[in-house]
Amino acid sequence: MTARIFKAAQMNAQDIYGVAGALANGAVAVFPTDTVYGIGTGAFCQEGIAEIYRLKQRPQTQPLQILTDTLERALEVGIFSAAAQRLARAFWPGALTLIVPPTEKGRALTCGAAGVGIRIPAHPLLLNILHVLTMPLASTSANVHGQPVLTEEKTLAGIFGKKTAIIIGDGTLSPVASSVVDLTQDNAPRLLREGSIRREALERILEQPFAK
Repeated sequence: MTARIFKAAQMNAQDIYGVAGALANGAVAVFPTDTVYGIGTGAFCQEGIAEIYRLKQRPQTQPLQILTDTLERALEVGIFSAAAQRLARAFWPGALTLIVPPTEKGRALTCGAAGVGIRIPAHPLLLNILHVLTMPLASTSANVHGQPVLTEEKTLAGIFGKKTAIIIGDGTLSPVASSVVDLTQDNAPRLLREGSIRREALERILEQPFAK
């Protein structure tokens, strides 16, 4: 396998539809987000998801993050409390991952965990791909599990050029990952990771402090 390589700024509508179609059929792609480079495939493509776990050497018990383009589509796989909806409307698209209880449809994405992690990324090209994708995108950071995340376009082909179907480069990205809030217990939201969105800003929208 040799990856088809794109430059984000040069992709046209035909390229976007082609990438979305490949992802929906289980192709694995490396792509830019508004934080670090990600690796992903169609959320309901079991072979593609298995390949991501293999490439990353990621424990099977750790579910992948789900990316989509609208809150309405996120509601198809996750159950959003009033607090979760406030956070989503305040910070999406953006660097905030919300872990919420899964819907019946979303339960297949959890690896048995209590919640599904969902985000709408603030990257224009990725949003365009998500908009035409026929399902959510299952994603995680594009690196070997436990190793530093990738933020440099120049490193992508050397690592993934013969391991994935598609690579989309977009220069140097931010090294700061998304903040992660667990809302599976509605009355006790927990901040699992403080990323580029600070605790104080999140608590202000929640109108309550995080549980310890």
